[in-house]
Amino acid sequence: MTGFINIYKEEGVSSAFVTNRVKWLCRTPAGHMGTLDPLAEGVLPVGVGNATRLFDYFSGKTKGYTARFRFGVTTPTLDREGEQVFGGRVPNAEEIAAALPELTGEIEQIPPKYSAKSVNGKRGYELARAGAEFELAPKRVRVDDFRLLEQTGTDEYSFEITCGGGTYIRALARDLAKLLGTNAYMSALIRNRSGVFDEQTAVRLDKLTRENVEEFLIPTESVLPYPVFGAADARIFNGVSVPCDNADGLYKLYREGVFYGLARVQNGIARAEKKLC
Repeated sequence: MTGFINIYKEEGVSSAFVTNRVKWLCRTPAGHMGTLDPLAEGVLPVGVGNATRLFDYFSGKTKGYTARFRFGVTTPTLDREGEQVFGGRVPNAEEIAAALPELTGEIEQIPPKYSAKSVNGKRGYELARAGAEFELAPKRVRVDDFRLLEQTGTDEYSFEITCGGGTYIRALARDLAKLLGTNAYMSALIRNRSGVFDEQTAVRLDKLTRENVEEFLIPTESVLPYPVFGAADARIFNGVSVPCDNADGLYKLYREGVFYGLARVQNGIARAEKKLC
């Protein structure tokens, strides 16, 4: 069994729990594509079988979120799981909207200390829980759209965010508040989209059984946005680089009508890059 299952993860369960459940249902190794924290809900694509070999080809895909930020208070974890520390004012909608363009586009973002980022071989969250002093290096991330939706409480606002992979929404809450001279944390998060996977086509875990899980399996080749490499020289399947007339880039490679994997073309030479069967 190979392909993807687009899971709608419920709030309160970990991404690892979802993946292990899918693994049990499919009786096949599986892995999730982009962690969602337990307090978050939404789209969690899970690769089944050899489809997990393709994760690197999805790592930079666009993701969409609906988030709520609470102002005038923060937590060490930058979400509602941490101990609340009050301090700072609650900005109005006009101030927030005016600050959002500064966090849109290619920006430098420091990951939250409570994250899986490593420092000298230790995870950030491990060091933070131990009370260690450390700094994480900023990383370049892409925020395509950062839009204020509405005020959802006396000190809380909701936002719609479209961004590239690797962007921390919790860090956006922190950085937006800093621009406004206050504090904030992420109080809720829904991932509406992860690349080609969206919430409209996602299935909740409790709807899956060993008897019906294969019905929800999305064929691997259907979610790859690459053209087909036609009339392949048979030597390519033996690891031989072959000449071709194709433009540079990635292609879906088929062998006798069966999806075989990916081929990469560079300077008129094609080679099989990722074998899935």
